[in-house]
Amino acid sequence: MINAEMIKEKYVRNHPSPFCPGCGGGMVLNAMSRAVEKSGLEKEDVAAVSGIGCAAWIPSPHWRVDTLHTTHGRAVAFASGIKIANRDLEVMVVSGDGDCAGIGGNHLLHGARNNIDLNVLMVNNGLYAMTGGQVAPTTEHGEETLTTPHGNPSSSFEAAEVVKAAGASHVARWTTYHMDELIEEVEKAINTEGFSFIEVLAQCPTRKGKKEGMDGLDMLEWYKNNTSKEKDRDKLYVGTLADIERPELTQEIYRQIEGFRGD
Repeated sequence: MINAEMIKEKYVRNHPSPFCPGCGGGMVLNAMSRAVEKSGLEKEDVAAVSGIGCAAWIPSPHWRVDTLHTTHGRAVAFASGIKIANRDLEVMVVSGDGDCAGIGGNHLLHGARNNIDLNVLMVNNGLYAMTGGQVAPTTEHGEETLTTPHGNPSSSFEAAEVVKAAGASHVARWTTYHMDELIEEVEKAINTEGFSFIEVLAQCPTRKGKKEGMDGLDMLEWYKNNTSKEKDRDKLYVGTLADIERPELTQEIYRQIEGFRGD
C-alpha cells in the first residue's frame, strides 16, 4: 500500500528542507515519488536532473535516486546526454520556470523538437523566487515583482503551448492543488516514449503570496477557483494538451548505430 510513511522512507533523503513554509516544492516531490512507485520502476532505473533555483532542490538533494545538479538552464541538455548514453534509464528533469523557460528555453525547445525520451516537470511559480522575486518569462502582464514594481510591461511565455508546437509527444498542465491528477500525469509521462512536458503551477507564498496578501493555502484555493478541466475562456485550462506518437531521438540514434554495425 502506498502511504506517506512508505513514500518518505523509500524516496526522501533525510536532509533539512530549504523550502519556505507553504512552498509547493515538497508536493511536487511527493507526486513524483508516488508516480514512480505506481509505475513499478526501480529507483536504480531512475536518474533525476535539475538546474538552478528553488525547484532544483526538489530532486537534489532530497530525492533518493541518482541525481545530477547542473548549471543554470542546462538541465534538459545534461539530461539528453544521460538518455543517449544509457537509453534504459528513466530520466526526470525538474526545473523552475526561470531555469527552464528563461535561460534554458532553447534547450527546452530542441528537446521537444527532437522528441527525446525525457520527463520534464517545469515548476512554475511565475517569478525568480530564490534570488528575491524578480520578473520571469512566465510572469503575467501587469504583475508586480521586485524588478517590475509598476507592473510587468511584457507578456508571459506560455511554455506548455510552445512545447506542444515544438513537437513534444506529451504535454500537460496541472497545479499543486490537483495532486491526484498530477501523480497520474507523471506516471503517464513515464510510460510515454518521447518528450514529456508537465507544467506544474506551484505556490510561492514567500515571494508572490506576500505581495498579494495570500498564504500557501490561499494560493491553493486560487488554483482551485481559477482553473478548469474544460477549455473555458475565463479560466486557465489544466489537463493534457498533447498526446501524440512521433519518432523518438534515442531510438533513432541507436537504430542508426546498429545499422552501421550490421546488428
